[in-house]
Amino acid sequence: MVDLSTRYLGLDLRSPVVASASPLNGQPDSAKRVEDAGAGALVLPSLFEEEILHQELELTRALEAGSDVFAEAGDYFPAIDSFEGVGDRYLNRLEAIKARSGIPVIASLNATAPGSWSRYARWMVDAGADAIELNLYRVAADPTRSGADVEDSDVEIVAAVRAEIEVPLAVKLSPYYSATAHFASRVVAAGADGLVLFNRFYQPDLDLETFDVAPQLALSRPWELRLPLRWIAILRPQLGPGTGLAATTGIASGTDVVKALAVGADVAMMTSAALRHGPDHFAVVEAQLRDWLTEHEYDSVSQLRGSASHATSASPSAFERANYVATLHSWSSPAQGAPTAPAR
Repeated sequence: MVDLSTRYLGLDLRSPVVASASPLNGQPDSAKRVEDAGAGALVLPSLFEEEILHQELELTRALEAGSDVFAEAGDYFPAIDSFEGVGDRYLNRLEAIKARSGIPVIASLNATAPGSWSRYARWMVDAGADAIELNLYRVAADPTRSGADVEDSDVEIVAAVRAEIEVPLAVKLSPYYSATAHFASRVVAAGADGLVLFNRFYQPDLDLETFDVAPQLALSRPWELRLPLRWIAILRPQLGPGTGLAATTGIASGTDVVKALAVGADVAMMTSAALRHGPDHFAVVEAQLRDWLTEHEYDSVSQLRGSASHATSASPSAFERANYVATLHSWSSPAQGAPTAPAR
């Protein structure tokens, strides 16, 4: 029997196929279905700074309504001793999911600034999280802030959260840093035990009738895996085996997982395919992975890992600029009578 067990962030996982943040993981019943289908670990949906701040502002506005007009408004409503906010509900769900789970549960924190986020990370650990995934998601649209300013701020967030918790810390990065390898090494030096590559930036659309900005959620497709594959292959030998690496975006089949492991990932994280096909798709992907390993005479996931990284590949330059040139030359135009290069 092929051994699918792996280690990620120092945690023992029964499978390298991890359920990344999605609504499926946000409630105890559906999270249990994902676990029973074979996921090696659960990443809960993110706790967002914007949601907490919005709720606090709305509550303050409601409590202070009329206080600047009628003096009696100050004591019209009874004092509120306790209030279950967004953060409280998140922690309650985390506790409930952890109580029913036999696999590692990773809480996700979506941060844009240092400060209270360290406090929430601490509360997540107290609620039972086996690890924290810190999601650095920002659009650098301020012309007065340089790339170095943005990176320094992000590293500060990582260091602050690291100082507050003792469980493993993963950092989910975007692919848009100007020097990705350098920034990745800074994040690890600041205390990250692992990196998740990459965060998808959901692009807004425009409603042509109202000209309102319309949020549009597009689930990922397998071709999007190419970007994390390239960077995991490059980063694996640079960061060493002690740094956990997770591939996310575009994982939809067992062969996608094989590719991620081959370039050096410890785990492959899947969401979109599970949303399309349901939680049972984790069992399908695991079976496909097992079949591929058996067919190619691999005894374990660890035997496959890193077989095609930048350090071990027969053509390391294929992960860098040479790939750009080769890809352009691979195109054949049907108009010239030649067959179109197969999609990859």
